[in-house]
Amino acid sequence: MATKTQAAALFLCLLISASSATAYSRKTRRPRTPCRELTFFFHDVLFNGHNHDNATAVIVGSPQWGNKTAMAKPYNFGDLMVFDDPITLDNNFHGTPVGRAQGMYFYDQWSIYGSWVGFSFLFNSTEYVGTLNFAGANPLMNKTRDISVIGGTGDFFMARGVATLTCDAFEGDVYFRLRVDIKLYEC
Repeated sequence: MATKTQAAALFLCLLISASSATAYSRKTRRPRTPCRELTFFFHDVLFNGHNHDNATAVIVGSPQWGNKTAMAKPYNFGDLMVFDDPITLDNNFHGTPVGRAQGMYFYDQWSIYGSWVGFSFLFNSTEYVGTLNFAGANPLMNKTRDISVIGGTGDFFMARGVATLTCDAFEGDVYFRLRVDIKLYEC
């Protein structure tokens, strides 16, 4: 059986180890400079039952009370969207596309507008070749929101960074345009 002195020494040793581990794991954040910054726009036109020729996004899943041509109430909760949107260098829907934004988003909050997104930018222009991949929570009520750049191919091989999304324009539940400001930290 350990004596009081041995127990006190053991306690002190554990306390020092815990505080050292905590101090070691708490690193001060260094400001990082991105190795590449890009800005793109993508244009999402939701199928509403009448715009088949223009639609770039469609509801593929909805709650029991929803349907496939109108957003569910309340807050679009439960709707799952798949999209194939043009990407442009400016905010003009009819601008020259540099690629496609392809992926999905689903509305995941019952009491406020919010979604989770997973998508890729597939570039096919003379300026960019390859993909950039994104995933994360998208709190739609925030003016800007950050999602993770989780990889890439081609010109963006193994890219990592942050994409800041801003709703640049919208028309009801049918059209919205996102400005995507990308900062890559591993290029």
